[in-house]
Amino acid sequence: MPADAPAPIDHVRLFTDGACSGNPGPGGWAYILNHPASGQTRDASGAVPATTNNRMELMGVIEGLASLKRPCRVEIVTDSQYVGKGIVEWMPKWKVQGWRRKEKGAFKPVVNLDLWQKVDELVAKHQVKVTVVLGHNGHPENEACDRMAVAAYKELKKGF
Repeated sequence: MPADAPAPIDHVRLFTDGACSGNPGPGGWAYILNHPASGQTRDASGAVPATTNNRMELMGVIEGLASLKRPCRVEIVTDSQYVGKGIVEWMPKWKVQGWRRKEKGAFKPVVNLDLWQKVDELVAKHQVKVTVVLGHNGHPENEACDRMAVAAYKELKKGF
């Protein structure tokens, strides 16, 4: 490989989930990042005292993407249609429309705009593919992320 050739882009799989006790209520997010070529895996989770399930779903994606140290080919695996459709279908339209969505013929503000803009910023650094899986359907990493997100908000609730 010539000295000035770009380094190959790594491929990673980012499994994410969010959970909430009440909606709104205390919530947790989690991710598992897997590098198939090396077999290495890392994970993280966190919690917020007052939030919504959709915000926690987005936080799993944000925290996972933010943990990457260089541009990668990323497959985001989520059980959230909100996240999947948001990244692939809705976000490009919202950006063209000034971060607004059309509802009943009128423009409305995008819900969770702060998080969607962060997702947009992070997705732009990578080559992203989104895969939506059925939640609570035996997918090992999705189930693990769900357990981690629930454990995170339960731990947080102990301090209330």
